[in-house]
Amino acid sequence: MTRTIIGLSGNLDRPSKTRTLVQTVVATAASQFDATGTIYDLADFAPSLASARRAGDLDPSARAALEVVLAADALVVGSPVYKGSYTGLFKHLIDLIDPLALADKPVILTATGGGDRHALVIEHQLRPLFGFFEARTLPTGLYAADRDFTNGQPTSPALLDRLGRAVGQLAPFFDRRVMPEVFLLGA
Repeated sequence: MTRTIIGLSGNLDRPSKTRTLVQTVVATAASQFDATGTIYDLADFAPSLASARRAGDLDPSARAALEVVLAADALVVGSPVYKGSYTGLFKHLIDLIDPLALADKPVILTATGGGDRHALVIEHQLRPLFGFFEARTLPTGLYAADRDFTNGQPTSPALLDRLGRAVGQLAPFFDRRVMPEVFLLGA
């Protein structure tokens, strides 16, 4: 069974630094754990997202994308910082998710912003949000400022070091998910 690591970028723009950071984390994790990786951003849920009051109100392609996100073995989520927090449309998408749908799911938290003053968005905004869903947010969050990118790609040695640590923290979740399947196959 192929495992999946899904990235969710809380940004409408393509390209964006947030999407690129999420994509880099997903690619690194997918390679390390022999998994498949897919990236979604808010544009994948438009145009029905803004008017949706529940997940069933999303158009069929947006509902299908949300189902892929919810079925993932692990998530990498990120948002650009807007006025000290994640974007409103990102939060609206998260509001459509059933409160139990992310329970025990490992999540790497990421965010991007113009400078260091927004670095605590992960601890003060994203971690409590996913804590509500009882998701397993990994200890190492990834915040990247403009200076951490070169030509739109993450290049800062400190950021890339943290990225490696965050991806490494997925190992126990992937090992645990594989072991019961192996045990059952051997029975």
